[in-house]
Amino acid sequence: MTSGFLRSGLFGGLAFRVLLFLSLTLLPIGLVAVLQTQQISQQSKRAAELSLLGVTDQVVATQRTMLQEALGAGRALATVVGLVQDDPRQCSDFLDSYRREVRKYLLVGFVRADGMMECSSDFKTYDLSARPAVQAALAGGVRTVTAIEDAPVSGEDVVVVTVPVLRKEEPNGFVFISIPQSELMPDQIEKHQAAPQSMITFNALGEIVIADGDKGIAASELPASYMLEQLAGDARQVFTDVNQNGVARVYAMTQIVPKAVFALSVWPVDTPMLETDFTGRLSALLPIAMWVASLVVAFWALNRLAITHIRKLGRQMRHFALNRTLPRKPLGENLPVEIVAMEKSFLGMAGSILQDEARQEDSLREKNILLKEVHHRVKNNLQLISSIMNMQIRQAPTEANRRVLQRLQDRILSLATVHKSLYQDNEMTRVDAGILLREIVARSLAVGMEPKAGIRVTEDYDDIIVAPDDAAPLTLLVSEAVTNALKYVPQDQPGKAELGIYLKYTGPEMAMLRVVNTAGGAALEEGTGLGSRLIQAFARQLNGNLELVEEDDKYVLELSFPVPKTDKATNDF
Repeated sequence: MTSGFLRSGLFGGLAFRVLLFLSLTLLPIGLVAVLQTQQISQQSKRAAELSLLGVTDQVVATQRTMLQEALGAGRALATVVGLVQDDPRQCSDFLDSYRREVRKYLLVGFVRADGMMECSSDFKTYDLSARPAVQAALAGGVRTVTAIEDAPVSGEDVVVVTVPVLRKEEPNGFVFISIPQSELMPDQIEKHQAAPQSMITFNALGEIVIADGDKGIAASELPASYMLEQLAGDARQVFTDVNQNGVARVYAMTQIVPKAVFALSVWPVDTPMLETDFTGRLSALLPIAMWVASLVVAFWALNRLAITHIRKLGRQMRHFALNRTLPRKPLGENLPVEIVAMEKSFLGMAGSILQDEARQEDSLREKNILLKEVHHRVKNNLQLISSIMNMQIRQAPTEANRRVLQRLQDRILSLATVHKSLYQDNEMTRVDAGILLREIVARSLAVGMEPKAGIRVTEDYDDIIVAPDDAAPLTLLVSEAVTNALKYVPQDQPGKAELGIYLKYTGPEMAMLRVVNTAGGAALEEGTGLGSRLIQAFARQLNGNLELVEEDDKYVLELSFPVPKTDKATNDF
């Protein structure tokens, strides 16, 4: 019933259809629900974290009170001790009277910068310079709270609070107050309905000061990803990590004494305070279900209306690109107008491409035929000129005239060989230099070398492909080089005279031509220097580097020239 409606102009568009299907979903309501659920979840999480921090603060309330009182007392005592520290007796009387009045501390004393304690509430002298806690307090110069097991004075496990004593703004020792650990144990943990797994008090150096039980068990509950000194800071925080045994835990950290003492409570991940009720979980799942439903409907709509047809059209395009064949059947019926327009455009473009390519192939075929005919006729004309010159050679009055005409005939036949190679090649764009040089050298040897001259000829050519612009000067250069070599090579010493022609790759796009001949023979005729000038001119046309050297009893011609895979620029001389 809606097919006619969906075929009409605007309402048949792909965008309208996608919007139509998306409007069936509850995406807008789902987005609102997601935002509200996130806010509720964040509030619930923050409330749970505050609950954990509140319980942690309650558990360490006694510790906070006692440690803050001890630090406050230490600051007050440091002021008085700074005045009477030079009189150990008077100083000890003062500290003893304070300890008996307070009745909370085991020992109160003043430790000098050298680690000696002559002023104490028990009127004794102690050498504490070797104690690690004393060394740390003297080195730091700040207030500290440290746990000492089996203290040397009291013989008990104590917590020592130290406050530096200043003289002329420089640390001169510290006042320390020894508190029994039993007075600081968090005895109110069991009174709470939800109790932490473990309770740990530590100082700014990451040392455990107090633990509600065995310190080894408490140490196993520490977070695996953080050191305690990393957690020491001003901010209260709640985070989740695994303990040293790999068990997931929730940690709540708060300050007892700012920048000095901190409390860390360890909670199981299934702590009731962290759990949300069924309604909260359902409200969290509802937006997800709505979003999934929206994605399913959107995907189904896009796949049905666009993706399937676009894939079919893509396959048709790839098939056309590979085989140059048009599709036999259309994509289908009831397609969106955009897909129909794309199919029509593709078919029109493919038809135009086929027609253009057919015209180009016809034009290329005609040009190739004409070009081959040109090379063929040039070769025939050159051979005709060679034949006329051959007749002229036979009628030449002198041997010198015949030699001049023969050299000119060799050069013409070399050019004819190049044109012959070009019209015999289907592409007519590249020539095999090895095959070309073999033919040129064979003809030059047939003309310039006596049948029984006894010259050992060596040829070695790589399969080097050169452009037509390089083939002509290369063949002419080789013809001139071989002719000059035969002119001076000794032809009356069988087995000793040698002639070598080599063409080798020397790099990715570089080649070298070498013509080596034995020296020592008498020239057949006096040279005019034309051959050498032609060789140099052809070397410049090849953009090559020409070297003529004499090694022992041999003459060597070396030409290094580029053989690019693409056409190269040549010098115009």
